[in-house]
Amino acid sequence: MSKFLDSMVSQASKDIQTIVMPEGEDKRTLEAARKATDAGIAKIVVLGDKATVESHGVALDGIDVIDPKDAADHDELANMFYELRKHKGVTPEDADAKVKDELYYGTMMVKAGKADGMVSGACHATGDVLRPALQILKTAPGTKLVSAFFIMVVPDCEFGKDGTFLFADCALNQYPDSEALSEIAIASAESFKSFIGGEPAVAMLAHSTYGSAKGESIDKVRTAAELAKEKRPDLLIDGELQLDAAIVPSVGASKAPGSKVAGKANVLVFPDLDSANIGYKLVQRLAKAEAYGPVLQGIAKPVNDLSRGCSSDDIFGVIAITAIQSQVIKSQQ
Repeated sequence: MSKFLDSMVSQASKDIQTIVMPEGEDKRTLEAARKATDAGIAKIVVLGDKATVESHGVALDGIDVIDPKDAADHDELANMFYELRKHKGVTPEDADAKVKDELYYGTMMVKAGKADGMVSGACHATGDVLRPALQILKTAPGTKLVSAFFIMVVPDCEFGKDGTFLFADCALNQYPDSEALSEIAIASAESFKSFIGGEPAVAMLAHSTYGSAKGESIDKVRTAAELAKEKRPDLLIDGELQLDAAIVPSVGASKAPGSKVAGKANVLVFPDLDSANIGYKLVQRLAKAEAYGPVLQGIAKPVNDLSRGCSSDDIFGVIAITAIQSQVIKSQQ
């Protein structure tokens, strides 16, 4: 394991949280659940048809397996969902059907305090994971925007924090405007503190550094950086910066002399979802980086998505991160 993952495992194991995993019929999910249980980082509940779950041959001792279709607390959670959503026209029959779905049942477990967080997405699109989370858990107090990040651990890398970076937003906000980008930057800086540690240095990325090129997209990023600095003058945020100016000290000193972020960035905020998604996948595949996420920031309780191309080791890392998110949220209550 990398130093980053070692630290996540250590922190998660200090205060065991219950994590529900709706995709129990997927072998990668079960392998990650087994590893998390053996490592003592979380109490795992997997959801799915029990016969299918057991057919994968993964040992299930210490792991709870629940089929939402015949769960003992189905009626309780269905009634709770009905009360939450009846103002939207949901009927008791609708609620009964919804809570038979693993994603909705798992999210209701988190809402009811039967689980502390949820990890899903190995077999579902991001929208499918996020929809019940926003309907049921809603956003955290004071949150203007839900966004997502990846923690990237790049081997043999001298940049970032010992080769570790936070990339945002790689999963949710397709074309964020300046206001949204400023919120993503601030939330990502706080997430860096929680999961990576140390002082975040946030670079607002573009294909221009300090006006070296012109265009609406560059203006958007520059304005976002100004807004973020106005909102949180205590954070190190700068832009617009090209990628090399953001992370390479010599290039940063040349292109953006005097910047406290240029050449030192460890949080990279991309101008849109296209560049963010392409960027994290390039680093993951070409630099053989560990990629943990997408981790959602701004939801009232931890619900985290997975890339459908994830491995069981990737899922294990997100379980640890989700457990730590729950620890942080509880410490703030």
